[in-house]
Amino acid sequence: MPKIKCPDCGAEFDAPQDASPGEIVSCPDCGLELEIKSIKGDVVEVKELAVEGEDWGE
Repeated sequence: MPKIKCPDCGAEFDAPQDASPGEIVSCPDCGLELEIKSIKGDVVEVKELAVEGEDWGE
């Protein structure tokens, strides 16, 4: 089963069985949301989900 490594806390956890690129997963240790970029065999490449701040016209 492919593993995901959290870039923030370093925790490793199993990717969902039906995971696909573009899917959002959360690290079970620190709660960071990650977007799956690619899956190649047992290697899952992820990036930290960029949360856009609200722009109130300031």
